[in-house]
Amino acid sequence: MDIRASVIQQGIADDTAWVGRLAADFGDPKRAECAGVISLCVMPYIALFVHESYAKLATSDPALAALVSTDFKAIVARARHSLKLFEDTNRRIDGQLDYFRDEIRAAHTDHFTGNVPRAFRFLESDLGLFSYASRLISTTHVANFHLGIEPRATLAMTGQEIMVLTEQYGRYFRHLGAQAPAGGGATFFSKIDPWKMGEIGNDIHSVDYYGRGFNGPGSMDLNALLTVFRCMVNFVSAAIPSVGTDGRFDYTEFKIRFLTIYQVLGSLKVLRADQRYPLTPRSARALQEILDAPAAQTIMDRNAKPFRNTLVHYDLNRRVDLSKVDLKAPVFDLASVYFPSCNDIDDLAEIVEQSLTNTAAVIDEWANPEGSV
Repeated sequence: MDIRASVIQQGIADDTAWVGRLAADFGDPKRAECAGVISLCVMPYIALFVHESYAKLATSDPALAALVSTDFKAIVARARHSLKLFEDTNRRIDGQLDYFRDEIRAAHTDHFTGNVPRAFRFLESDLGLFSYASRLISTTHVANFHLGIEPRATLAMTGQEIMVLTEQYGRYFRHLGAQAPAGGGATFFSKIDPWKMGEIGNDIHSVDYYGRGFNGPGSMDLNALLTVFRCMVNFVSAAIPSVGTDGRFDYTEFKIRFLTIYQVLGSLKVLRADQRYPLTPRSARALQEILDAPAAQTIMDRNAKPFRNTLVHYDLNRRVDLSKVDLKAPVFDLASVYFPSCNDIDDLAEIVEQSLTNTAAVIDEWANPEGSV
């Protein structure tokens, strides 16, 4: 097998093994109450693994192709593309804002409000907030955005229907060889502290919540999408360590961390450059603090995009010098190829950590001018 094929095979195998290990960790009764929210946080990344591995394997594996129904493929594709944020070529900024307002928010408002007498409607809520280590990591809207199922269909799903969807993911990865180790998987979830999981507030109205913070009350739709960015960065920063639970490099967890910060930074760059969306001075300062930081600029260097593409699509850039590819090294020793300031993956992991830490801190402050969650 040549080097390019070996890189694809190994990347898919690493992600597949990680999904099996995560399934084992989800079975830990001590963390059973955490699994629901955390599974929603990792769902778009698992969909990414399915979408990209299927693209590489379906033609050569008829049995795999037979496992993937048209409906499941569509759900996976939508969940995977949710990670693109403002870089989604089908929606860009305006399309994402319209979708979030007209589909997600509208569906949740219709479903959860208007069910009590008018005098008591102030008690109704249409937005749930979830935290870890006092950091916002998901909301009911964000979860719906990443799930890949149309919002109104999601709210109408029964427990049985959700189980059917989960089983489709399970069958796919089992076919690729995923196994759930009996003694646990040693993924990030095995270190999640149940006492740090929390649900914020009981009566949260999306109109009120999105009407404050970020770009101000006149930018409710934009603020809603920026909340997605905030949750993504906070989740990987607070819950997924920069190294594996055994102190060693974990390919898939590094991949999730890198792709998250890359997509958030890239989308914020798109926002800053688009004159159709005027930013307040406060928002402009926040973007400057995030995007102009040295670590962020290193990650977003245009010459490093092939590194991101290898993590996403598994295959090597056709221009890479194959003599510099080491199949035994973490991420095939590509960190030193695409990031001149990095001697190895440890250096790049530190840069990712710096950018995640800075971005999470700034975006939390940007979201909460009054210090509230």
